[in-house]
This record gives sequence, structure tokens and C-alpha cells, in this order.
Amino acid sequence: MRALVCYESMFGNTHHIAEAIGAGLGAGCEVAVRPIGAVTSTEVADADLVVVGAPTHVHGLPRPASRQGAAEKATGSETRHLEAEAEGPGVREWLQSLDHLDSRVAAFDTRVDMNPVVTGRASKGIDHKLRHAGGRPIAAPESFLVDREDVLVPGELERATAWGTRLAADLAASTV
Repeated sequence: MRALVCYESMFGNTHHIAEAIGAGLGAGCEVAVRPIGAVTSTEVADADLVVVGAPTHVHGLPRPASRQGAAEKATGSETRHLEAEAEGPGVREWLQSLDHLDSRVAAFDTRVDMNPVVTGRASKGIDHKLRHAGGRPIAAPESFLVDREDVLVPGELERATAWGTRLAADLAASTV
């Protein structure tokens, strides 16, 4: 079984979560973890499971303006460092370009550790768009939390690895 974990990340948190999910999936799958701008249509077509993640910006998926805001937030910051791919096209644009998915799918996000009514959840939008493209969800959308300083909350990497392990087990069970 092949799994593709693709992500958009501004300050590295979503990237680290994607890597942890990939590590969990590795127990039962051949896994590729890629920034969304590096994902090829062949990788998507060959995947039995496509896992997509992004940070939550202004209650949903990042937009060009929110990416610019993140870049400005990182300028001159001692603690926030912009990922190399952060200012390119993101998950929103990639999802809009999808023609058809013939795979199981899962969605995740990173968001501030507050009530999702206040923060929103990018994973819900990702899940909706993956379903619209024909993807068959294997799990409910998942959020991984950061604090107000954009630092992952302790335990979130371990939780992401465990989620990846569950996704691999569920994928194996669904193909029996």
C-alpha cells in the first residue's frame, strides 16, 4: 500500500506534523511526505491513501493574503522562521486543481489551541474538497495544536504519529 502525505506549512509546524503522520503510516505503508508544491499527479494517482494538511488561517485554508501575513509575522522574528515553500501556491490552490481522486483520503490541520468555533479548522475545508474530488475519507478531519507563539503543544507530534499508525491500520482493514 502507498500513502502520500502532502502539506502546506508556514512556520514548520504543519511540516513536522506531516512527518510524524508519515512515520506512523510507515508501519504499514510505503510513504512519501511532500510539500504541496512538490506533489506530482503520478504520486497522487499511485497512492492508496492521500493525507492532506495545512495550517488554519482566518478560520480556514490559507489564502495568498494570509500567507503574506504569515511572512510579515516572520520578518524580524527570533522565534518564527518561514518555510522555504511558504509563499508559493498552497493546499487551497492544489485542491482546486484536482480533477479526480480514486483513493482513500484524510485531512489534518494545525491551529491555535482554542475552541475551534473561535479558530476555525482548515481540515474541515480540506476534507470537503477531497470528498468533492472523489476521495473516500478513512478518518474524520484531525487538528493538531500550537500555542499562541506558534509552537507545537507538547505531545502533538506523538499524537500525530499515533494518528498515522491508526490510518495505516484502517487502510489495511479497508482493503481486505
